[in-house]
Amino acid sequence: MSTEANNVTRRDFLKTSSKALAGAALAAAVVKPGYAAEDNTIKIALVGCGGRGTGAAVNALSTKGPTKLWAMADVFNHRLESSYKNLNQQFSKQVDVPPERQFIGMDAFKKAIDSLDKGDLVLLTTPPAFRPIHFEYAAQKGINVFMEKSFAVDAPGIRRVLRTGELARQKNLKVAGGLMSRHYNTLNEAIGKIHDGIIGDVITSWSYRMHGPVGISGHPADTKELAYQIQNYSCFTWLNGSFIVDWLIHNIDICCWVKNAWPSSVQGMGGRQVRHEADQLFDHYGAEYTFPDGTRMYAQGRHMTNCYEFWGDVFQGATGTAVLGEGIAKPRIYWGHRQVDENLLWEFKGEALNPYQVEHDLLFDAIRNNKDYNETERCAKSCMAGIMGRMACESGKLITWDEAISSNFQLAPGLDDYTWDSNPPVMPDAQGHYPVAMPGQTKAL
Repeated sequence: MSTEANNVTRRDFLKTSSKALAGAALAAAVVKPGYAAEDNTIKIALVGCGGRGTGAAVNALSTKGPTKLWAMADVFNHRLESSYKNLNQQFSKQVDVPPERQFIGMDAFKKAIDSLDKGDLVLLTTPPAFRPIHFEYAAQKGINVFMEKSFAVDAPGIRRVLRTGELARQKNLKVAGGLMSRHYNTLNEAIGKIHDGIIGDVITSWSYRMHGPVGISGHPADTKELAYQIQNYSCFTWLNGSFIVDWLIHNIDICCWVKNAWPSSVQGMGGRQVRHEADQLFDHYGAEYTFPDGTRMYAQGRHMTNCYEFWGDVFQGATGTAVLGEGIAKPRIYWGHRQVDENLLWEFKGEALNPYQVEHDLLFDAIRNNKDYNETERCAKSCMAGIMGRMACESGKLITWDEAISSNFQLAPGLDDYTWDSNPPVMPDAQGHYPVAMPGQTKAL
């Protein structure tokens, strides 16, 4: 497989944000009544102050028109302090978050959102398990929303997100989701050519994310179990939905985008072959999806050392092949199925814009100019595709879309009522090990 992967992170994009802004900036017209303060300033609350949240705040504060970071919330004080210091250094004139608007705790999100006025914006960037709860509260309060991926961890959460998206539509709120690849000009150009027929009908889609292991920190004796798991949320299924949901979601989403469809069923496998850390992570996943037209998508995830690494999507059509997706710096399209230079039909040659910035530019333009803007349904259904893949791999069952999305199985029942003293839904045994899914035994629905 001749491909070029480029593991671009939010940090990498931030380094080039000024160049991207020049190419992607959108003109901001006069603010419509009810969509920002009278001086046209959009106040922003950041809920979730880790790296993801801080990066989203940088993008929000880099948009056209006056903005102000107004409130911050997290469950960890050290994360809020670090994020505040970082943002204040870069945007000192736009950061106005005195101690009384720095909120810590499980209910901190409510206090941050309550400090805003209707028509302002909240950035929701906590672990995905909390996204449905926080999104619903923001919409009920009349606040515009940017929500990072992933958007839920189970079907009840997805249905809650979809209901909230409809509420936001009824209230004319603007909602953006963190599937930034949809706003990446390199992908838009490449997928446009696929939709125009450059490789014929798409027969198979391959979604990959294979790299080194996901890390986990030690468990200090004086750290509460809930705090420890939230600190290491990528390693606990109830918090991040699993590797296939929270890490493969972009390239699964791109496959669905190319097909203009959601999968009708999925079966797969996965397990812990080399991982010994005390957590819930499978270290490999392989999910075979079927689309309504009978064509297939295969999603492969692995995080192991000393193994073949690839991050991207490959599409095989009736007459050609396309290599693109998150992790691919320059999309390429080939005649036939051999990815060699002499078969190259097209490659992206323009300047790649910063999709993290573009997604915020579009959102803020919609807020300022009262444009319809609600990405909830697409984001929720892409996340549901990942969730049903996890269901199939961890249970060993074939799962249909209808079965998956109607499931009432919850990974963290009662999460709305958690306090800092609550026990998480999974606890270690006497040896410090956590329950791990067992295909053939684990319940899927």
